[in-house]
Formats: sequence, C-alpha cells, structure tokens
Amino acid sequence: MMQRPVRPEEYSLKETSPHLGGGGVSGDKLTTTYDLVEQMQYLYVRVVKAKDLPPKDVTGSCDPYVEVKLGNYKGTTRHFEKKTNPEWNQVFAFSKDRIQASVLEVIVKDNDFVKDDFMGRVLFDLSEVPKRVPPDSPLAPQWYRLEDRKGEKVKGELMLAVWMGTQADEAFPDAWHSDAATVPSDGLANIRSKVYLTPKLWYLRVNVIEAQDLIPNDKTRVPEVYVKVMLGNQALRTRISQSRTLNPMWNEDLMFVAAEPFEEHLVLSVEDRVAPNKDEVLGKTIVTLQSVDRRLDYKPVNSRWYNLEKHVIIDGEQKKEVKFSSRIHLRICLEGGYHVLDESTHYSSDLRPTAKQLWKPSIGVLELGILSAQGLLPMKTKDGRGTTEAYCVAKYGQKWVRTRTIIDTFAPKWNEQYTWEVYDPCTVITIGVFDNCHLHGGEKAAGTRDTRIGKVRIRLSTLETDRVYTHSYPLIVLLPSGVKKMGEVQLAVRFTCSSLLNVLHMYSQPLLPKMHYLYPLSVMQLDHLRHQATQTVSMRLSRAEPPLRKEVVEYMLDVDSHMWSMRKSKANFSRIVGVLSPMIAVAKWFDQICHWKNPLTTILIHVLFVILILYPELILPTIFLYLFLIGVWYYRWRPRQPPYMDTRLSHADTAHSDELDEEFDTFPTSRPPDIVRMRYDRLRSVAGRIQTAVGDLATQGERLQSLLSWRDPRATSLFVTFCLVAAIVLYVTPFRVVAFLTGLYMLRHPRFRHKLPSVPLNFFRRLPARTDSML
Repeated sequence: MMQRPVRPEEYSLKETSPHLGGGGVSGDKLTTTYDLVEQMQYLYVRVVKAKDLPPKDVTGSCDPYVEVKLGNYKGTTRHFEKKTNPEWNQVFAFSKDRIQASVLEVIVKDNDFVKDDFMGRVLFDLSEVPKRVPPDSPLAPQWYRLEDRKGEKVKGELMLAVWMGTQADEAFPDAWHSDAATVPSDGLANIRSKVYLTPKLWYLRVNVIEAQDLIPNDKTRVPEVYVKVMLGNQALRTRISQSRTLNPMWNEDLMFVAAEPFEEHLVLSVEDRVAPNKDEVLGKTIVTLQSVDRRLDYKPVNSRWYNLEKHVIIDGEQKKEVKFSSRIHLRICLEGGYHVLDESTHYSSDLRPTAKQLWKPSIGVLELGILSAQGLLPMKTKDGRGTTEAYCVAKYGQKWVRTRTIIDTFAPKWNEQYTWEVYDPCTVITIGVFDNCHLHGGEKAAGTRDTRIGKVRIRLSTLETDRVYTHSYPLIVLLPSGVKKMGEVQLAVRFTCSSLLNVLHMYSQPLLPKMHYLYPLSVMQLDHLRHQATQTVSMRLSRAEPPLRKEVVEYMLDVDSHMWSMRKSKANFSRIVGVLSPMIAVAKWFDQICHWKNPLTTILIHVLFVILILYPELILPTIFLYLFLIGVWYYRWRPRQPPYMDTRLSHADTAHSDELDEEFDTFPTSRPPDIVRMRYDRLRSVAGRIQTAVGDLATQGERLQSLLSWRDPRATSLFVTFCLVAAIVLYVTPFRVVAFLTGLYMLRHPRFRHKLPSVPLNFFRRLPARTDSML
C-alpha cells in the first residue's frame, strides 16, 4: 500500500496562545507565579490518620483503610493489620474538569476476605471546600467524627484536610490522581512526576609506569607482559612491554569514566602472553577510588607502588600466595578539569568541568512549561483498542525531569513547569515524549520498553531573552517504513539572563574547559569515553525509583547518532551545497557583469573598481560597511520561532525504502552472506566517519551564515556592531598601518601565542548551526 504523500505544513512549527498562569501577560513577560503553564484546578484530600476506630474482628481489632469517593472516581489508602489508630498521610487529587458530583465521600472500611465492612464516613459539600492559592501556608488538617449511612455519629474520628488548589501545590507531585484510577497501586510510582540528577562523572586517568620483580610461571622463556585494567564493565590494556625483562616498563595512560558515588573498584592485573589466546596472570591489585587523588589542572600527582597479589589454585580453591614481592608503579588521578561528554557535542546541555571549584556563576535561568500534546497516535493495544499513556522527559545540564503519565488519552495535559540554571547560552535543552509501557502488569513482562513518540531540541542562544515562546512542536520519528508524525507537543519556554554583559562575555570564552585545549584527548578516546559515560548514566538512572529507563536515556542522549546512514550523508551534502550556493550565486553574478548582461550595473561596477584602485584604503571599510548593511537589512527577516525538527533538511521525507532498511539494519549487519557482511560493515564504518566530517564541514559553513542571519540575536548584534566599529577604525587608519600590524600579528613569535583558542575562534565556535534541526 502506498503511503500518503507528505505535506510540509504537517511538520511545521505552530505558534499557540495558551492562557498561561491563569493570569495576564504584560508585553512578553508574565507576571504570575508558575506562569508558563495553564492553571489546572484540583480537589485535594489529605487523609492523615484515624483514632478510636471500633473493633470489627473476633480478635477485638480491625484492618482499616480509607476510601475517597467522588462520583465515579475512587481512591483507596493502604490498609493496616489489626490497628485501631492507623496513620496513612496520603493525598488524593481529583481534576476539577472531570468532577461530576457535588459531594465528596470519605469512607473508613475494614479489610475483610469476603466483603469489606463499613465503619463510618465523612461527607463534604464541594461548594463549601476552601480554595488555597500557592504560596499560601498548607491547610491544617482537622479531626472529623465518623457518621453512619443515616448521618448519625458513630465511634471513631478521622483527621482530614480538604481544599481546592492548582498543580503548583506542594502536594501535587506525590498525590494519587484520579487519572490513575485504573492503575494498580504498585504501579503508581511509574506515573508520578519526578526529578533526576545525572551522577557526577569523572575521567579517571591511570598511568601505568612499570612493574618490578615479576615471577613468571615458565622461567625458561622471556615474558611478554602487559597490564589489564578494569573498572566495572570497562576494560583497557597496555601494549606488551618492549623491555622483555622481569622489570617491564610501559608509561601508558588509560582513561575511564567513573561516577559518584564510587561503587566499583579499579582492578589491575599483570598478565603474560604465553601463547595466542592464552594469558597467565602474574599478579593483581585492587584500588579503591575513594583513595585516589583529584586534580584540577595538569600538575602531576604523586605516583605510588602497589603490591601485586598472586592467586594460586589449591585443591580446587583460589587462594592468595603469601610470599610474593612483585610490585607495580602507578600514577592514578581523577581529572576534575575536563568536562565528561555524555551527550553529542552538537546538542550539549552542559559544558562545565567536573570539579565544582572551577564552575563560574550562572548567567541566567531557563524555564520550561510542558503544557500538553495533541493528536498522539495509538502506541499499544489494551482491551482490544488502541491507547497511549504518554509522559515527557526533559534534559538540561545535570537535571532530568519526568512529567506524570496521563492515562489512556491521545491529548494529554501535563501543565508542569520546571526551572534550570544556565551557565552557557550556547547549549541545548532536549524534550522527549514517550509511551509508558510499564503499567497494567507491563512491568513484569520481559523485554518491555517504553516507546518513543518524538523529540524536540531547542538551542538557548536562538531565543530572545525574557520572551515567552509558546509553540506546538511536531513529534517526528523515522521508522523503517518512512518518516511519521506521531502528534504535537505544546511547550512554553523562557530564557532569562541576569546580566546581558555576562551573556555577551561568554561568546569570547572557550566552549569547553581549558584542559580540553591545553592537554586534549584524542578523537578515539573521546568516542570511547562518551560511550562509557552514556552507559554509566543510563545504568544509574535506570536504578532510580521510579526508574528512568535505559531506552529513554539513550534516546535523549542520541547514543546511535554516529551510525552510518545514506539519508544523513545526503542531508549533510545538501547542507554543504546550501552553504556554497551564495558563493556560486556571486560567481554567476560576476560572470553576468563581465558579459554586460546589465550595462548599467556593469558601468557602476567599473566606477567602483576605479575608485577602489585609486583609493585602496577604502577597500576594507567598504567591505565591512557592506556586511554591516546586510546584517541590518536581514534584521527584518530574523527568525521569530525556535528551530525544530526539519524533515526536508534531514531528507527524511525522500529517503528510499532500501536506504531506510540499511539505516535500521543492525551493526554488524544481519544481511547474508558472510563476505557481503564483511564488506558492508567496512563500508559503513568508513562512511560513518565521512558522514561526520561532512557534517562538521557543513556546520562551519552554517556558522558563517548565522553571523548575519539573527538566528542568535546576541551574536549577530555583536558582529554587526563590530563591523560598524571596524569600518570606522579602518576608515581613519591608513591602510599601510593596518597591513603592517596585521602582518606582524600573523608572524608573531611563538612566545606570544597562547594554547587557548583566540577570541574570534571562540566566538565562531559558539555560533548556531542547523544541526539542532537534524533528525
């Protein structure tokens, strides 16, 4: 069956006008608290405790629990065994939009095998429930006498608090929600909103220097010794020592990723290659990371000698050999001056070094309102019909947030607001939408994975400060069958800076911490370490409660972005063509001038040419003045919307089915025969590097284009102002002086050169490119 042709407008960004905060908007600034979401009204019921409950069992006690009932919605507390003075302290929240009753009924029951016994109840008229607006003080609970079904007082009292509030109430995150009435009690943790923190990541550098007094098992041969180092599931090893003695030397650096709190030990084993695929352990030592030195710069830490313990097998049991004097010389440190890359460098949300002592003050605040979604597709089948139970995950810096799961709807409304501190404007926030597949017993099913619905990336530097952006973003995923729109997510975003000068100053600073430039890591090391960092983060977050699952973390961190794709290669080639097209257009225009296609224009160019030849000092001022005028002219057409996923730019709408089959193929390939597999894998590996290089080249060209495009309003303002100042300075300064100073600067002595990138280069690297819009 042929797919319906893709209409570009289906994948476009739409500006919306939600009623944010329940209050008014003053200009572009909202003036109410919790103001980036629509206000939602909830009826809150806090069930605290009960006392003097009547006995119901033959033992003279009871097994009480509380049932909170409002119309068709019913929530229950946990029950206690044989307790007449139970304490629950649970909160129930009922959405006002779904309330279809006028009376709230709070019933105390006794848990029984056959039928639960009625013990008493408290009734509330909803018209008399007080309203509470945060940040008011919490409403104090009160004691209420229980009544029977006829309204007469019975034995027992219940402590309650009932009020009308909004999602800004502090009771909201941990409350039982009427939307979750069909979810089993053991699955409620999976639907609540939650904030997670990425574990603090360190680069661990292990400098293996030498070993002494090794004792090989076979003393008749020269040992071929190397050192194997393991940290958790990470394993690296040195080369075989060139000094074939019992005192081998290596002096090699091995890099690992370690996460606080340090749970794994560093295990080093000295091994002898006695034959192909056969190694013998000559000694082993274990180092605890808590005892390892931490450094902020590249000053060498003290090296230490560690005793190597040898294990021997005696009567089938492994035992330590006591008389063993071999040692190994190591220099181990935790690097605090680097930033541990766990995200794609194109979409980084945090660029700070590991050590908190090196952090600079924050420059502003990012606020995100996750409003709602519309038109979601059914992601699974329940009771014979399609359904979706969606939640959002947002990641910026070390803070991850997860909204509550809205049960069984294709148009969920979350209206949750979150805040992050911003340390660098040239960073990206990522928002993903997922279908929760771990409810209704899905938690117990093996291999159950939360399904991707779509993802949005927003670069902060493309946002105007203090402006509230309210847009509906298309949720687009690429499937083996082609590109598919899964729905739309409505967001409200605001970037507020404390000082514009501090933000502008960031454009002159290196993108990464100084250690990345003074003592850089190789590309191979960074790729390997990023893989280890993403695995560490996904493992730690999947152990939280409720877990942020591995498939969610990997999708948010773009784990598979380096894989070969014919579609991405074509898209990057098209980006390069787009970058070069203005130069091609200028060449064509100059060719027309030379051929007198427009005589008047050609004559004017001749006049300008003669003037510049007679007065060469006007050449540079004219160029910079021209760039200034272009920048000012383009201000009228500056982008007014954040970037979003572009299917046309990504070639997702024109990808051939065979190309998609290749892109979604496993790596290594699962296609026969063996010889094709070998060549195919080699081609994909090489082409993946070419794809990355082409993408980087396209990024540089797009950064040049963004100088005058106002995509980053602050950067373009700086460049346009610089062009004006340069035009004036170069106008009043003799050309010979400018040429002389420029030549001296370019030919300056290495003593006057710095290892850190120059200010223009730092500025250029911070400019936005169209990578944010790539699928």
